[in-house]
Amino acid sequence: MKKVLTIAGSDSSGGAGIQADLKTFSAHRVFGMSVITAVTAQNTQGVFAVQDMTPEIIASQLDAIFTDIEVDAVKIGMVSQIETIKVIAEKLKQYKPKQVVVDPVMVSKSGFDLLSPDAKEALIKELIPLATVITPNLPEAEVITGRKITTIEEMKEAATQIHSLGAKNVLVKGGHLEGEATDICFNGEEFTSFNSARINTINTHGTGCTLSSAITSNLANELELIEAIREAKNYITLAIQHSFSIGKGVGPVHHFYSLYEKAGVQHV
Repeated sequence: MKKVLTIAGSDSSGGAGIQADLKTFSAHRVFGMSVITAVTAQNTQGVFAVQDMTPEIIASQLDAIFTDIEVDAVKIGMVSQIETIKVIAEKLKQYKPKQVVVDPVMVSKSGFDLLSPDAKEALIKELIPLATVITPNLPEAEVITGRKITTIEEMKEAATQIHSLGAKNVLVKGGHLEGEATDICFNGEEFTSFNSARINTINTHGTGCTLSSAITSNLANELELIEAIREAKNYITLAIQHSFSIGKGVGPVHHFYSLYEKAGVQHV
């Protein structure tokens, strides 16, 4: 069994963050581990408070994992502070994991800033160059590039610009565009489009975390990047189609739908 590490924040409602990552890892038959960067107080209606972990405890968690267990792939999610970003980059350079997926979590769906404004440059300088693939949505790509993105052509231009910052591959997610949900991947030489139908539901809590974790799992399981993304897109589409109406706001996706279906378990 492959071993996969998530470095991210905790979501107390279980729909996003490390909780979504670990569920996704399990659904993809990889052994999941976690380094917690922050604890959030959040639910389906929003994020209400964040307590960041100290750089020292983040470093200790990373050392504990890497000095004992072989890590086949790493997913990086919420990293809100400059010192958090620096210590993660330092440890990844030290331990050199084979695959690194960076999901540049910046703002929650409810509008809560999950990346401090002064940490943006640190993320760009320290983490993007370490990425096998970085997976920004359109608002995140706009922050990284400093440009407005409203068309597929502008997504390609943004992907090219982000690639120039050092990432081996860039996946710009088009879920915020009108019409069909189209993602654009750029490897430095060519573009690949991934198209999927837009699903009419508000229950999309944790989609970004889940997609990036699915890609990470697939890379750990030795799929080539394009196939890893394609399979991850299929997985998140099913998870959104069968999402849960839990709570009073934006409900979570169903990480184990396929497994439950095979077992004959139905949820309404």
